[in-house]
Amino acid sequence: MTEKRRRAPGMSPEERRTMIVAAALPLVAEYGTAVTTSQIARAAGIGEATIFRVFADKEEVLDACMFEAMRPDNAVKQIASISLEQPLPDRLAEAADALGAHLARMGTVAGALHSSGHRRPAREPDARSEQAMERGREASIEMIRDAVAELFEPDQDRLRLPAAQAAGVFLAVTFTRGRVNGLAEGADLVEIFLYGALKAEERA
Repeated sequence: MTEKRRRAPGMSPEERRTMIVAAALPLVAEYGTAVTTSQIARAAGIGEATIFRVFADKEEVLDACMFEAMRPDNAVKQIASISLEQPLPDRLAEAADALGAHLARMGTVAGALHSSGHRRPAREPDARSEQAMERGREASIEMIRDAVAELFEPDQDRLRLPAAQAAGVFLAVTFTRGRVNGLAEGADLVEIFLYGALKAEERA
């Protein structure tokens, strides 16, 4: 008797959406709106029709990719994995680089979509949707701030501010770092954040 081949358990719609978005993200970053659902299907190893079982159309896939790029989960995990045994400047430099990668990812996907003409369909504003999006943004920032605050806490007795406030200031500096020439490295940003603009020999 020949052994019957077992079929792999099917994915839930949410799991399939997650898998499709993961495959689509690098393609969207490269091609913007020119990416095709055929390309996405090949990258995901599925038939093209499978995409339309969980997404209404390509525009919905693109929106899901932008939403995924904005999620802070990966950055929060990286920050949470930073060893508290390191000196504070080293901890913050790692956090700055993790946040820089997160912002770069958002910028790449958003830039590719914007430059290639992606626009949300015109529709009447939905106050509830706007409020939900705002709550989502606030929750994302709070998640990141809490993770960064933990990096400050071992040195709380040396800080002029509570750890949560110090984290807020650090994030404000980090999120504007792309506008400041010469602060490409996290260590450079941390040097300015912790010690100001004075040279080491000029500090009192």
